[in-house]
Order: sequence, then structure tokens, then C-alpha cells
Amino acid sequence: MKKKQLILIICLLIIAVIGTVFVLQRKANAPKDTAQKTSTNSDKTSSDANQKTEPTAFNKSQYSLTDPASPWIIVNKLRQLNPKTYAPSDLVVPTIPLRSNITGTEKYVRADTAKALEAMTASAKQQGLGLNLQSGYRSYSFQVSLYNRYVSQQGQTVADTQSARPGYSEHQTGWAADLGSVSHPECDVEECFGTTAEGKWLVENAYKFGFVIRYEQGNDKVTGYIYEPWHVRYVGTSLATEIHNQGNPTLEAFFGLPAAPSY
Repeated sequence: MKKKQLILIICLLIIAVIGTVFVLQRKANAPKDTAQKTSTNSDKTSSDANQKTEPTAFNKSQYSLTDPASPWIIVNKLRQLNPKTYAPSDLVVPTIPLRSNITGTEKYVRADTAKALEAMTASAKQQGLGLNLQSGYRSYSFQVSLYNRYVSQQGQTVADTQSARPGYSEHQTGWAADLGSVSHPECDVEECFGTTAEGKWLVENAYKFGFVIRYEQGNDKVTGYIYEPWHVRYVGTSLATEIHNQGNPTLEAFFGLPAAPSY
């Protein structure tokens, strides 16, 4: 009997030791499991948050659409400059090729426009393309003379599709420029400019320097003007890129403004 009791006691001790070890192991593993679950839940929450985060909407109110000093000013046949005789205070001559017979005022543009034109023409030159400035800033008085000349030559109806009335011209803001092709001068300020290597390059690259082609083909019922592939308008790289990414809508369409086919 004593031998059997001894064996029983030993067995009980072994069971007790095994049980104790098992309990200790579970306690030791518990914090680790909790930490893993917490980490997993945290990762899941973070992932869900990232999935629900929407891209920041483009801020269309960053600049004024009515102030002539704003790069986002929108001038058309329904939106006259205020004052109508407005003249920019920061006009400079860009360091780019100029039309041989360019007038004294037309070779000027706003300072920001000039910097962008210089960067753009330099980039085009690296591709073997030559751009020059045909016409930049036009004063109110200059526009009076230019518009009246168009009217006398073509009649007012046709003139209004090609030339802005005084006080309604983008050129008067200093933010616009007419560009020409050094290699194809016969297409300067003509629709065929869009078929030149320079014209095609502008379509693909102007936005990178803050410009939009203001009067795209087929938009005359919105802008009020015929197709002018040579007429670029500086709006800054952020807006130009956004417009490019949206398929190049007109400024009127982008900002939800009414079409302006006539005065």
C-alpha cells in the first residue's frame, strides 16, 4: 500500500506541475495576443480611414474672377473690365523673340505672364521649336483703333467674332498673348497656326507653364470668338493643370458662368 500511495502522490504532483506551467503560459501569451489584436484593429481602422478619404476639391474661389489684377479674371462679351480703361501696373517686355513689326505697347505683358512665356519658349526651343510674341498688352485706346479697323474692313457682325470691343479684351489685362511660329510665319495669327509644330506643342504643353488656349475650336457659342490657336491666356499652373485634367473646358464652363456669344 505504501508503494501505491507514493506513486499516486508522485502522479498528483506531476499533474499539478503541468497544470501550473499551462496556466503560466496562457498568462504570458495573453498580453501578446491582445497587442496583436489591437494592432490589427488599428491597422484596419487606419486602412478604412484612408479608403474613405476623398481628394481635396479644387478651390475655385482662390482668386477673383472680376478683379483685372487677378490671374483668374474672366473677360468676355458679358463681362466688361472695371474700370473699362484699366491698365496693369507691372508691365514688362518678356525676353523672348518678338514679331519684327510689333508695336511699342504690344510687346509688353504682366510680369508673371512674362516669366511663364520665357520658360515656355525656352522649353519649346529645346525641342527645336520657335515661338515668338505677336501681341501682348493692348491699351484701351489701342483696342478702340483696332476694333474700329476690323469693323470698317469686315462689318461689325464679323468683327465681333474676331476682335473684342474696347473694355472687353483679355489683351487689356496683360494676362493674354498671341504667339507665332518662327518657322511658319505665314500661319501667324491664322487658323493654320494650329497645324504647325509649335501650335501642336502648345496644345500639349501650355498648361505646364500656366497657360490655356483660350479660344478652342468649337467653343465660339460659349466664348463668342472664332478658333484662335495662337491666343494663350495665363491663369497659373494650378488652374491650367486642373482645366487640362478636366478635358480643357472653357473658363466660362469651368467656373459655371453663362455663355457669352454676344454683347
